[in-house]
Amino acid sequence: MQSSLYVALSSQIAFQRRIESIANNVANTSTPGFRREEIKFEQMLSHSANEPVAFASTGDTFIKRDPGQLIKTGNPLDVAVQGDAWFGIQTPSGTAYTRDGRMQITPEGELQSIDGYPMLDAGGAQIMVNPGAGPIMIASDGMITQDGQQLGAIGLFTIDADAKLSRYENSGVIPDKPATPALDFNRYGVLQGHIEGSNVNPMWEMTQLIMASRSYDAVSNSINQSEDSLREAIKSLGPTS
Repeated sequence: MQSSLYVALSSQIAFQRRIESIANNVANTSTPGFRREEIKFEQMLSHSANEPVAFASTGDTFIKRDPGQLIKTGNPLDVAVQGDAWFGIQTPSGTAYTRDGRMQITPEGELQSIDGYPMLDAGGAQIMVNPGAGPIMIASDGMITQDGQQLGAIGLFTIDADAKLSRYENSGVIPDKPATPALDFNRYGVLQGHIEGSNVNPMWEMTQLIMASRSYDAVSNSINQSEDSLREAIKSLGPTS
């Protein structure tokens, strides 16, 4: 088979993956703390033919860390990160990190994320409050005060810029390098009564979706034309009766 068909097919697979990634971004436009996903495409060279042939790879997925818009809710159990840091949550897969600061208090007094995972302090310990002692106050350094007593502090963590992030559920990430407690509260902080929206720009994503869809269709047409040409060539060069 012509190598051009393989090249076109590799491009089609790459565009299909890009379309799926964009669709997931658009679906999570309103998800607090969600970080959009992008794909970095490269070429693969094959030397099986007489001349090197460049194929499109399926691409490497990476999560963009741009901040989302702050949204004021007035809910004392909503918090947003200020600066390039993350909240820590304890999950069945280990510690994950999120920018989704919607919290809840269990009847036992455990401070949890909106998805039911324990919120962690800077030392990685779970945070407990008194469910019957009234509303909690959260300072910019994450310190929790309830009924005039300090009960602990919500931990903030920084993730190395070179760390590869794997998505955990919708808004969580798990880095391939250990996160570090953020202790410089001039650079990092917590804002009570606010949440952070996703960093998805729906208009830009829809534009990218249209472009990727058109490119996918163009490659499909190219494959069909190549197959038709090959079929005609076989007919023309085949044995005649």
